Formats: sequence, structure tokens, C-alpha cells
Amino acid sequence: MPHATNAGTEIRYEVDAPDAGEGDEAVVFCGDVGLGAWQFGWQHAALAGPHTVITPETRGVGRSDAPPGPYGVADLAADVDAVCAAEGIRNAHLVGYGLGGMVALTAAANSSRPASLALVGTPPAGDAYNPAGVWADPADPAAVEGSLNGLLSVDFREAHPDALSRIAEWRLAEDADREAYAAHRAAVESFDLTGALFEVTTPALVVHGTDDTVCPVTAGETLAEGLPRGEFHGVEGARHLAGIEASVAVNDLLAGWLAEHASAAFE
Repeated sequence: MPHATNAGTEIRYEVDAPDAGEGDEAVVFCGDVGLGAWQFGWQHAALAGPHTVITPETRGVGRSDAPPGPYGVADLAADVDAVCAAEGIRNAHLVGYGLGGMVALTAAANSSRPASLALVGTPPAGDAYNPAGVWADPADPAAVEGSLNGLLSVDFREAHPDALSRIAEWRLAEDADREAYAAHRAAVESFDLTGALFEVTTPALVVHGTDDTVCPVTAGETLAEGLPRGEFHGVEGARHLAGIEASVAVNDLLAGWLAEHASAAFE
């Protein structure tokens, strides 16, 4: 598994479909609070092939280093930039969930490398986001299973009990421990781009579950309104993990967005 280094911290990542699209362009996932790479599975399958896809493991998660916290969103954005630099990616289409959306916004504010943003369940400031609603201690299987009640709608949970079991297994195996979660939570709490959104001129697709209990849909609407090139799409009835329970709708949005903003769209 390749790695990139940012100020002594090694970030592990995977590259899929490396020959797809332009050689210096890729879709890059940015992860939510304390969650392992499993969170990208539903979108990864739809995007890898048409596009080169890079999946970093956020510092503190998986096989990436876990330096002592607290972390800042700028640290996490620098980690993503180091991964892109290691792979020679000049145009990165960042797809961020929750905290990962904050990372994508920060990367776009500080670098010309991001070519487009897709922000799922993301607020303009951390005070509109409840990290405790996302993470559950992987040392406590009952807590992990219970956490899915708030992250996925009742309709999805009733229709897909097997999916819930698989997600719980992945969370137990891959999610951050308590110390890394606390470091991620500090990054959320210190994040606030409310007064600087007008400076982020990168095209941005804002996707939000209308029943998100972690980050209210009004936060997503405010984010899209504040971004000069923001475009809001609500996912009716979905909670925070909209990319899982409404994967078809979200994947269609992402595929259309990338078709419009990837280099191939201009050829």
C-alpha cells in the first residue's frame, strides 16, 4: 500500500483504475470523523473505472500514522495534498463526507490543486456538526450497532438488515480508536469558514440528506448559498450516511458532476 508523508506523518492510500482519464487527474476521497475507508465503498464502485480514484486513510485511521492530537482541518488538508503530490495529481476532484467535506473546503481555500468539490453532509462551520453522532467506539460492538440508528433512516434499516451487519463489522475492524476520534473531533470544533466561503471559487456540489441528524440540512443549504459556485442537492428522507442509503441517487449526482468538471468533459 503506497504512502505519502506530511511533516513526518505517513498517510496510507490506495489507487484504483490508475490509467483512467487524464494522468494527472483523479477523484480523491476525504473521510468523515473517525470512519475507516469502508465509508467510500458505495461511491468507489461507481467512480473507479471512469476515473482514477485515490482513497487515503485519514491520519489516526487504518494503516496511516496516528500522531498525538488535537488535529486541525488544515493538517488533514495538508495530508490530502501530500497524497496528491506523491501521485502527481494536478487536478483533484475531492469528494468529502462530513469532516472530509471540511477538509476539501480547506484544501480548495489554500491550493489550486482541487478542480472540483463534492461535499456530503458538510456544514460551513463545525458548530453545526455533531461528531458524537458519527463515531462509536470500535471496542464496544453494541455501541457501534446502535450508532447506525442515527446515521441511517428507519426505512433503510428495515429494508437492509444484512447491510447493517456488514457495516457494523467494517466499523469494528476499521474505525478510529477513542484517542484518534478525539483528535478528529478537535478538528471539527475548530473549523469555521463561514466568513470566508466567498473566497472558495472552486465548483462545489453540496449533497445533503434532508433528515440528517448529525448535520442539519439547513447547514448544507447555507454552505451552498455561501459558495460562489455552490450547487445544492437534497436527498429526500436520507440521514447522514446519504451516500450509503441513497447510493444510486448520490452516485448519479457524482457521475454527472464529474462528467461536467473532469478534463474529459472539455475535450
